[in-house]
Amino acid sequence: MDCYDALAGSYDALTWDVDYVQWADYLEKHFARLARSVENVVDLACGTGSLTRELAMRGYRLTGVDLSPDMLAVAEEKCRELPQAPVFFCQPMERLRLPERADACVCCLDSVNYVLQPKKLRETFFRVFDSLEPGGLFLFDADTPEKLRAMDGQVFLDETEDVFCVWRGEYSEKKRLCSFWMDIFQREGNHWRRGEELHREYAYTMDELEEYLREAGFIQISRHGELRMGKPKEGEQRVFFAAVKPGTGKGDHHG
Repeated sequence: MDCYDALAGSYDALTWDVDYVQWADYLEKHFARLARSVENVVDLACGTGSLTRELAMRGYRLTGVDLSPDMLAVAEEKCRELPQAPVFFCQPMERLRLPERADACVCCLDSVNYVLQPKKLRETFFRVFDSLEPGGLFLFDADTPEKLRAMDGQVFLDETEDVFCVWRGEYSEKKRLCSFWMDIFQREGNHWRRGEELHREYAYTMDELEEYLREAGFIQISRHGELRMGKPKEGEQRVFFAAVKPGTGKGDHHG
C-alpha cells in the first residue's frame, strides 16, 4: 500500500467521480442492521480521508488508518476543522493495532486487493477481529477476478485542469496480479511535473475472502452487490462483505 506517494496530492482530483455521500449512506444501512449501536468506526486504508470526513460529519467517532504518510497528511488537513476530528494512524493493515476497540471497521474502494499476499490478508482479518468490540461489524468491498482480468491491455486517461494521468492495465493469470502503470503530470505554475507509480491488485476469489473471514472468527458473513443490500449478481465487478464478531447476544447482523 506504499504506492500512493506521488498520487497523494492529486488523488482527490482524479477520483472526483466517487460519491462519498452515497458510500456513507450505504455503510449506514449496514450499521442500522447491526444489533448493537455503532458510535466508534475505524476507516481502514482511509487514503485522503474523504469517507472518513463524511462519516465523522455524521456524528461517528472516527479512526483513520493508512500506510501512506502523504495520504494521511491530506486526510488530517481535510478533517482538521471538524468538531470531533478523527484520529489517524500510519500502519500497514496486517499490523493494525489501535488503542481501543471499535464498533465497526470499514475498508473501502477495493483496498483489500492491494494486500498482495494471502498470508498478510489473513493476518489483516485477524487484526480487524481483535480491534472490534463483541458484536462489532467488519464491512469491506473487493474487486472481483472478472473485473481485474478485464483490465488487461486497457489504457485509461484521467484529466483535470491541473492533473493529467495515463494508466495502463496488465493482468497476469499465473500471478493473479493486475498491474497498473501510471504516468501522472501535475501543473506547477507554468510547468508540469511528472510522476510515475505502479499499483498492483491481487485477484482474490470471493470464496477465499469468506474463508479468511471464517478463519479469523467472524460469523454472520454475507455478500452484497456493489452498493446494494441484495446479493451479488453474476459478473459483478465489486462485491461487499459484511461480517460480525461474535458477542454476548449482540452479534446478529440481520439479513
